[in-house]
Amino acid sequence: MEGDTPLVGTVAIVGFPNVGKSTLVNRLTGTRAAVVHEASGVTRDRKELVCEWRNTRFLLIDTGGVDIADVSPMTRSIAVQAREAVQEADVVLFVVDAQAGVTPGDEEVAQILREAHKPVLVLANKIDDPTHETLALELHRLGLGDPIPISGLHGHGTGDLLDEIVDQLEVHGGPARPELPDEAIRVAILGRPNVGKSSLLNKLLGRERVIVSEIPGTTRDSIDTVLQRGDRTFVLVDTAGLRRKRRHRQGIEYYSELRALEAAERADVALVLIDASMGIVDQDLAVADVARKADCSTLIVLSKWDISEVKIEEVRGHLRRRLRQRPAFLAVSAKTGRGVERLLDAIEELFDRHVAHVPTPVFNNALEELRQKRQPPARNGKRLNMLYGAQIRTRPPRFRIFVNDPGIVTRDYGYWVENELRDRFGLDGVPVSIDFIRRS
Repeated sequence: MEGDTPLVGTVAIVGFPNVGKSTLVNRLTGTRAAVVHEASGVTRDRKELVCEWRNTRFLLIDTGGVDIADVSPMTRSIAVQAREAVQEADVVLFVVDAQAGVTPGDEEVAQILREAHKPVLVLANKIDDPTHETLALELHRLGLGDPIPISGLHGHGTGDLLDEIVDQLEVHGGPARPELPDEAIRVAILGRPNVGKSSLLNKLLGRERVIVSEIPGTTRDSIDTVLQRGDRTFVLVDTAGLRRKRRHRQGIEYYSELRALEAAERADVALVLIDASMGIVDQDLAVADVARKADCSTLIVLSKWDISEVKIEEVRGHLRRRLRQRPAFLAVSAKTGRGVERLLDAIEELFDRHVAHVPTPVFNNALEELRQKRQPPARNGKRLNMLYGAQIRTRPPRFRIFVNDPGIVTRDYGYWVENELRDRFGLDGVPVSIDFIRRS
């Protein structure tokens, strides 16, 4: 939902676990962007989405469920994230399960919101039958104004709610947020569960923006975060861990994996994290293949280097043999900060190659050198002749080479041409596509 219309403000959605926030977010944004699942507490991290209503666009921050009474570290992190989101918001949506009534937890959240002195809309959710709207009346006792009866599941009342949000933003909205520039570098952070993706993202940002836990698979949604460094804008996408075996891909994890793939498909650069303390396993190579198929330029990031006993020479040889894009790799430690600045430099350099354009005369000079370097394949007495070509796309690069007969191109020769172009134009780690087309 992109356009020239600026974002007029920020709306945070908070509430106790399992009151139906994710279903409501999907209803308001017209997407299935939040993970919706019957297990409570699934949306643990905050998630930012764009809503559009009455030609007005605003940012919706979906936070994890606020369960203040639960003393577990994960829940305390969620409460902190919700407080942060409320601080950043111009308007807050407080979602309460009207069927369950006001709980002690709801009263604690209401206290946080009263202290924040922000405009709050109390949403009496799960009123799926309009005749039950009187259930909303009990929510007056929260002291935050008239409750709005809605059903996130069926959509009852959501149009009126969006009208009210837009009206509130016209009065209380902050300065319009600028849109991201076209040259923003979109970076997906991919890897098996528990390889350190969230820790790396936090180190890159310099603050605890994503909940980090020892429990594998705590990042179930993908979260986009903007990082400004000098004159370069990065959009960092932290993703759910990718599991390879189908038997593990059920319920929440199946949806999370789909989101990781979607994140890769809208990224320019993929950081494929490998837990250096565990060594390289086949699942790591499968994750790298996901990045390649999504047309991402790839960097291999060896995380947890501070506790690794792996030798760089071993890694280099193994990866060069197994990965078609021949990506570069860097060793980092999110704990000590080693290699993190160098990683941002490497992302910039890789992105610049990802979007680079090879002038047509330069490309054809390279083709002439390739013809001299290796004899092209032949079939039935007819030898392949690469006549001329050009780059037809960037981000990532795609080349078209006109030949006398595409049927003569062998798989081996096609790979050889691809790798030669990589060498000549500095495209290691970049997906290179070549179309061999018959000259008409």
